Amino acid sequence: MQIQRRFYLQQLIDGKQNGLIKIVTGIRRCGKSYLLFKLFRQHLLESGVAESHIIQIALDDIESQDLREPLSLYRHVKGKMTDSNQYYILLDEVQLVPRFEEVLNSLLRIDNADVYVTGSNSKFLSSDIVTEFRGRGDEIRLYPLSLSEYCEGAGQSPTEAWNDYYTYGGLPHVLSLETEKKKLDYLSNLFDSVYLIDIIERNHIKNEAEFAELVHIIASGIGAPTNPTKLSNTFKSVKKVAINSTTIDRYLGYMEDAFLIEKADRFDVKGKRYIGSLSKYYFCDLGLRNAILGLRQQEETHIMENIIYNELRRRGCKVDVGMVEQRFVDGEGKWQRKQLEVDFVVNEGNQKYYIQSALALPDKEKRAQEMASLLKINDSFKKIIVVKDNINPWRDENGILTMGLVDFLMDINSLNK
Repeated sequence: MQIQRRFYLQQLIDGKQNGLIKIVTGIRRCGKSYLLFKLFRQHLLESGVAESHIIQIALDDIESQDLREPLSLYRHVKGKMTDSNQYYILLDEVQLVPRFEEVLNSLLRIDNADVYVTGSNSKFLSSDIVTEFRGRGDEIRLYPLSLSEYCEGAGQSPTEAWNDYYTYGGLPHVLSLETEKKKLDYLSNLFDSVYLIDIIERNHIKNEAEFAELVHIIASGIGAPTNPTKLSNTFKSVKKVAINSTTIDRYLGYMEDAFLIEKADRFDVKGKRYIGSLSKYYFCDLGLRNAILGLRQQEETHIMENIIYNELRRRGCKVDVGMVEQRFVDGEGKWQRKQLEVDFVVNEGNQKYYIQSALALPDKEKRAQEMASLLKINDSFKKIIVVKDNINPWRDENGILTMGLVDFLMDINSLNK
């Protein structure tokens, strides 16, 4: 079954002929080439674009070897443009071309050329492209399959798909593998032979073992507040290895640039300012995270939190970790301060949402615990608790909306219920 990736396809469609280079970025093997060469090309043909006006080049193909020279690629594309009608230029793995930035800038100057490119993470990173094509590039960030896309590809209901999804993640090829062993072997080999090597080679990391160990530590602590200093202390006390916080900060940056992880900063909701002390890290694909750990630490609470984070980011939201300070008088009559956490402070355009992730709310005490930070927020933005249970959305007397995880994940407009 073909997975339509409608959310991303629509972004490409909306960007047609906008005068910018459309740049598809994302973690390796998440479907960038498929989106561009299969789904978008199919859209163009169905929209009446002549096949001769779609110039499609897979630069990692052996037949395209000669086109990896900048001037040859530019002349080849120009030679295909034989009239003044609109041409759509689709370039895959463009990082294989030295000085590809010059080629893209030159194509951008051709009035009837609409340019779309993808590239592998090792040399074609979001941060590089944003810097190089500032104001001239339109980035489409592609994530692994969402739960709704996974269900579409697997032909399963969300309930049927959930265990596999949170275990093996959303890289599309996983859907074609029949056994648990094949899925785990694929993910483990992919991480070791592609992601890890990409990051190490690109950034000239000399101590590969300590970098790999840091990846394991981050994987085992998803959703846990941390920072480079804290991680450095962990290495010293647990691993008996001295790695300074500056090196760890640099390593974390490499992992972010490769789209392996994302960082959620802490935000003081009442003070309306960022707090630089601790942050949280989430994996862009849970299958890779779980494979790194050999399927150990399958704690559904943290995995569910990570999946909610990924879904919010997939929808284009900016996501922070919220903190609300509570002041109270203790048993001795002294004023005390306590920091309460909001799992996610979500900004989507001019809308803001406060979201708590809770595997279950079995009793009043647990619900009160999850509500405590939300009740301390005095603004009028929506406050939501997402639980794993399949329940009908409902609001309590405080206006806090409680909804089931499936409703949240399967409906892209779920935040506006």
